[in-house]
Amino acid sequence: MVRGIRGATTVDHNDAAEIKEATQELLQRILSENTLSTEDLVSAIFTVTADLNADFPASSAREIGWELVPLLCATEIPVPSGLARCIRVLIHVNTTRSQTEITHVFLRNAIALRKDLVRQETQT
Repeated sequence: MVRGIRGATTVDHNDAAEIKEATQELLQRILSENTLSTEDLVSAIFTVTADLNADFPASSAREIGWELVPLLCATEIPVPSGLARCIRVLIHVNTTRSQTEITHVFLRNAIALRKDLVRQETQT
């Protein structure tokens, strides 16, 4: 069955190295928390806020072994009260887990986006 897993993180600056590090941390945490491998991945859609254009999050994913996973990047809707310098991802995975067994991962300032989905042990 295909399920969606949400995740998000933030960076302090519009810097390619920061975007890469934060994206890879987020993706590795999502795989770990959900006991997944790259073979389980169907696709991933990344969005970034308009203040982040130094690098594509998808490039960071490819560097950690996601070369065969279909990836897409887009700009998040620029809501005036939205969280700044934010990287979001929706990952589609093949899994036998139920909706309630999926662990969504929100890191750094992005924890504020979906406190209802954040487990205490995933907050950093």
